[in-house]
Amino acid sequence: MTALIDTSPLFAPATLAGVTLPNRFVLPGMQRGWCRDGAPDDRLGAYYRRRVEGGVGLVISESVAVDHPSATQNELFARLIPATLDAWKACVGTVKDAGGTMILQLWHEGAIRKEGGQGPWSAHPTLSPSGLAYRERINGRAATTDELAHIRDAFIRSARLARAAGADGVEVHGAHGYLLDQFLWPVTNRRDDGYGGDDIAARVRLPAEIVAGIRDACGPDFLISFRFSQWKEADFAAKVAATPDELAIMTNAIRHAGADLLHASTRRFWEPEWPGSDLNLAGWTRKVSGLPAITVGSIGLSADVMATFMGETIDGRVEQSLRELVDRFNRDEFDFVAVGRSLISDPDWIRKIRAGHYGEVRIFSRGDLKLGDGDLGIAGEAHAAPVAG
Repeated sequence: MTALIDTSPLFAPATLAGVTLPNRFVLPGMQRGWCRDGAPDDRLGAYYRRRVEGGVGLVISESVAVDHPSATQNELFARLIPATLDAWKACVGTVKDAGGTMILQLWHEGAIRKEGGQGPWSAHPTLSPSGLAYRERINGRAATTDELAHIRDAFIRSARLARAAGADGVEVHGAHGYLLDQFLWPVTNRRDDGYGGDDIAARVRLPAEIVAGIRDACGPDFLISFRFSQWKEADFAAKVAATPDELAIMTNAIRHAGADLLHASTRRFWEPEWPGSDLNLAGWTRKVSGLPAITVGSIGLSADVMATFMGETIDGRVEQSLRELVDRFNRDEFDFVAVGRSLISDPDWIRKIRAGHYGEVRIFSRGDLKLGDGDLGIAGEAHAAPVAG
């Protein structure tokens, strides 16, 4: 009989921005396709509630387009604008009624946004740092400095709406090739106006201004997380921060702006970020910034999120994954664990691993993605939906 893994450290409570979480498990943002005209329907609230009932300590909503016409054109994707406020109040209320804590993930597609279309936002141009979706892939145009200010203000407006909806905070999405990640990545940011170029301190300027504006608008008791990644769907080997020193500059700018939490997205949480150290990206993030960090990436699974869309067989590695996870957590490498696909397939995943019922865990399969009205999944094409582990 397999010896039980002591997962009790992962069930210790933690407090962030005055909010006490019952454990260290996070449901990360994953697109479900249950929105109409940007408003979540009852299925989305029920989906989140069920994961809280299964043991999730912190729910992060799927990516929610901010209150700017260039944020996205897709009418199935979530939006946080005055017209959708009541629907988000109902969604957050469903989570709160179950005893959960919820933050809304604020997002802008940038140059990954589809051009053309017939929707109400189609007339607005696609905006980004330099008109590049990824290396040499032109889409839309570079935003002017005035347009950057409007986009920054849109994030702040949507954060105020999140607070009005009853959310405990927001997560600013700066990962996976979307707008703020396009600013952080030198390949897609070739600006020379103080918001880009070779200097990571300039490339992080807009994300830091957004975080600072949200902190000023929403006050000290409002949780702010910042999610970032090195890799992009268009380039798995990409590096926003080429060295630990660059990571320190970037993450400390976000910390000084007022963030409480850093969410370091990787495809496989067990992989070291740089040679010479076993630390993963979350581990380095915590080390150089001093902020609490979330790790994510194929928790409980053998294959990363992109393998899901390439048709690779995905096997469960629940016990092996847990041993690695607990070992790294006990070494103070990170503070929280985001479980993505495993919680799509099994809402009771957390309860089962706490009880040691590893054999009862339902292992994720690609078919689990087809839950909405379309097979949006959790990533889809590069221009489609946000990625989680």
